[in-house]
Amino acid sequence: MASPSYRLAALDQDFLLSEGMRGVRFLMEYEKAEEALRAWGVRSTIVVFGSARVGEETSPNHARWYAQAREFGRIASERGGAMRGEIGQPRDNVIATGGGPGIMGAANRGAHDVGAPSIGFNITLPHEQEPNPWSTPELTFRFHYFAMRKMHFAMRANALVVFPGGFGTFDELFEILTLRQTGKERAIPIVLVDKAYWTSVVGFDALVEHGMVKAADLDLISFAEDAETAWAELLARGLNPGAENSADPAQPALQSEPVTG
Repeated sequence: MASPSYRLAALDQDFLLSEGMRGVRFLMEYEKAEEALRAWGVRSTIVVFGSARVGEETSPNHARWYAQAREFGRIASERGGAMRGEIGQPRDNVIATGGGPGIMGAANRGAHDVGAPSIGFNITLPHEQEPNPWSTPELTFRFHYFAMRKMHFAMRANALVVFPGGFGTFDELFEILTLRQTGKERAIPIVLVDKAYWTSVVGFDALVEHGMVKAADLDLISFAEDAETAWAELLARGLNPGAENSADPAQPALQSEPVTG
């Protein structure tokens, strides 16, 4: 009875963390977050990315980006359908971030300011990331696998708003851009905040000039300078306040499964 082989499989940590159980751990990371999101009635989200290094007082630019991310979290939560509280009433356009500090914390904070729920999809890193204090505790998750975290970001997204950031922000932005370009994601709007920043760090036009993307691919993104214009741009590009975005009419097969697993 003292042998590890006698332990119940579900209570055997050595077994659950073994190489052979990796697929099971993938499933567990998917389903744990999925159950909580269903319980809160989260039908759709607005994903906000941006640097974890941006603070309210780190520099004038950083302070401006932080303030606008916080304001956007407030605007989207108030106007998008996240604050519905009736039993059985779905919540739409709920703010979802990577759960960390900086821009992510600012967007969660904006939702918190008006009493709306918001999501934090945290990831285990070598230097431990702690969740910011503004995401809703019951909707604050921690993932081991980047792939599963990205899937949760994409599968409910009604829109993507990206503030200035570094490698991690680029990774998430280009993940969603690739899904849109290849028809694996619905026709969700993608808005980059602060055009001067983005056009200085990413040569979008150069990609076209070198034949790496089509000119039409650049229509997948648009720019805004502040929270209010970002919200207006989302509406102009088809965001449905208080509803789940419809699938791209050109991709009818994606309506029931907008993201492949």
